[in-house]
This record gives sequence, C-alpha cells and structure tokens, in this order.
Amino acid sequence: MKDLFKNNRRWAEQLKADDPDFFSRLTHLQAPDHLWIGCSDSRVPANEIVGLLPGEMFVHRNVANIVSHTDINCLSVLQYAIDVLQIEHVIVCGHYGCGGVKAAMCSQGLGLVDHWIHSIKDIYHNHEHELETLADDEARMNRLCELNVIAQVSSVCQTNIVQNAWKRGQKLTIRGWIFSIHDGILHDLKTSYRGVEQLPAIYRF
Repeated sequence: MKDLFKNNRRWAEQLKADDPDFFSRLTHLQAPDHLWIGCSDSRVPANEIVGLLPGEMFVHRNVANIVSHTDINCLSVLQYAIDVLQIEHVIVCGHYGCGGVKAAMCSQGLGLVDHWIHSIKDIYHNHEHELETLADDEARMNRLCELNVIAQVSSVCQTNIVQNAWKRGQKLTIRGWIFSIHDGILHDLKTSYRGVEQLPAIYRF
C-alpha cells in the first residue's frame, strides 16, 4: 500500500511539473466528449489507451463490458453522461483475450459472476454456427469478444436514454471498438449508430 501512495505522489508531481495549472483546471466542472464503457480488466486502462488525461473521458467498467438493462449502475452512468454532461460519443470497448468471455465459453462455475456473463452464453448460442467453423478455441474466443461488443452497442441503443436523446436532436454516436492486448492497438468494429432509424422496429420507443 505504501508503494501506491508513493506512486501517486510521483504521478501528481510529474503532472504539475509538465503542466503547473493541471489540477486547478481539473477542479472545475468536467466536460468530456466521450463515455467509455469497457472491461474491468486491469490491462485495459481507458484513458491511457486513447492518450487522454483525467477529466477528458467519462468511464464505466465492468466484467466483459456488458450493458444490461437491469444494471442501474451502468444505466445511471449512461443517463448522466448523455443528459447532464452532453457527451457526443459512447464507446463500447472490449478486448481480445477477455477473461469474462472465456469464462462464458466454459462449463466451469465461478460463482456469482456466472449470472453476470450469462448473456455472453446467449451470444455464443446465437452465433454457434459461425463460431464452430473457426480453427481453435482462441479464434472462437476472440470472435466472441467482437460479437459481445457488437451486442452491447445494440443494447446501449435500445435504451430509452439514448433514443430520447436522438429524438430531441442531440448529436450522439454509439460505437464499438476492441483492444488488442498483444500490441496495444484499438480496432473499430464498424458498428456505429447515429439514430433510432438504424434499430429494428421492435426496439424503438
């Protein structure tokens, strides 16, 4: 624990050395343009990946970057980011080699988290034909990581929070990205939504 406090002081001192006014600016109202919904994995630090400083990105993280319509925590973050902070971009970012996705592919029980990742099993089941044609477990897991991101982007768009923003003319784009831990590179999964007309009719409010 002492090392963490030492690291914190070094970090703060370095920031002040590089930019003496940094913390005085940070104390003012945050005004990020992006909401990042990512995985809790410690290897995927949201701000650092995209080269942004504290205050420049609003962040929500959970196991396997899941957007559940029963998760009040995630929905509260989404509502605050869109309605109060007026962010313009929601980024759902997964990563290859995700432990939550890997766990969903296995039959071994891990405890309470099994209920959380159950929806990923549904994604696997819905795409089983495609996934079973892939060469090995690693390829299947990485493709499932991508499919999970795509599903969560759709889940974000299906909320009345996002759809109400679109209806009132707010500029808002929902995007799906994936991060490679092997080389540190982000990849755009080309799944972006900018309006309710992109959703199937059954999901529109």
